[in-house]
Amino acid sequence: MSTDMSTVVIVGAGQAGGETALALRQQGYAGRIVLIGEETHPPYRRPPLSKTYLNGELAAAALLLRSEEAYATAGIELMLGRQVEAIARNDRTVICKDGATLHYDHLVLATGGQVRKLALPGSDAPNVYYLRTIADARRLREALAPGRRVVVVGGGYVGLEVAASAAKAGAQVTVLEGASRLLARVAGAELSVFFETLHRAHGVDIQTGVAVSGFEFKDGKVVSVLAGGRAFTADCVIVGIGLIPGTALAENAGLEVSDGIVVDEFARTGDERIYAVGDCARHFHPALGRSVRLESVPSASEMAKAAASAIVGKPKPISAVPWFWSDQFGIKLQMAGMPEGHDAFVERRAPGSAAFSLCYLREGQLIAVASVNAPLDFQAARELIARKLPVNALTLADTATPLRNAL
Repeated sequence: MSTDMSTVVIVGAGQAGGETALALRQQGYAGRIVLIGEETHPPYRRPPLSKTYLNGELAAAALLLRSEEAYATAGIELMLGRQVEAIARNDRTVICKDGATLHYDHLVLATGGQVRKLALPGSDAPNVYYLRTIADARRLREALAPGRRVVVVGGGYVGLEVAASAAKAGAQVTVLEGASRLLARVAGAELSVFFETLHRAHGVDIQTGVAVSGFEFKDGKVVSVLAGGRAFTADCVIVGIGLIPGTALAENAGLEVSDGIVVDEFARTGDERIYAVGDCARHFHPALGRSVRLESVPSASEMAKAAASAIVGKPKPISAVPWFWSDQFGIKLQMAGMPEGHDAFVERRAPGSAAFSLCYLREGQLIAVASVNAPLDFQAARELIARKLPVNALTLADTATPLRNAL
């Protein structure tokens, strides 16, 4: 372990911040580590909030990356329930809202983001919910009950996961999506069709191409959502229309921001002492050859490791192929790579099978895959994408041959 007694301050105690602190210790950093978070919980996993935690299958304690005692054992100081107000780069200090200051030798911004809110009168009504934190999920869980009429605004992954959880709880669910199809910003049309069919089969009403234009109220609560010239009755409205990256601290400190805090492949900003990781960061990805901001746990983990390695003087760039997952109605979706710019598409599905993989190619190379209940295909496809190996479309389509053989 290093004998360096410098200080790393990590602003943001979500999964990205927590994993950065742990990665620093794992990579031999011996100095002081201070992890500052606005919530009172130690770092926890957010994906289950819309799924197993929301439907009561998972307890809050199971969300935690580590217990508070584990951070203490690792010599990681938790400053929870505290908000950082500013960064003084010349003095290398962070200034908390309560006036406290902390010196840093290296600073990691893991500020995540805030839910994007509807800019409509009434969107702050007591029965309009947003989901980002444990507290949000607890409030929402209490609102979901058999027979309740739930309107979900937003047909992305979070909106669909919440819709599935609400339907499982016995609610009558309607999803309103402004785009012409579900998942329009994050997945191909084939996957959109699959998930729309899946939700309809479970009784969810899907409405696409409709934008919310307002609300009707009774006793201070939304009773109907106005969209596409129609009114959709609601006991509970859940809004899932994306995330605004938490860039204010960085921007006010003069760091470059462009839909995220701009960093290189080592998670470093333009200030060599400051790093950014997780949902708040836009990084250069060598495997993709461009800058991206990825709202995913695997991406946050990779960035945490990259930042830690650079801080301890053994820099290893972010290189793993981006991947994502979603669980809805017992269906496991796993995606890797980015399908943008594909020039060929192959569906890999055995006759009569509910499991399949959608494969996207460009110039004979696999660039992305979306696997539904097909984990072996997914693992092999991730490696094919990472190694940039040429692959024949007929090989991809042949379900009698394991995809790993293409390696």
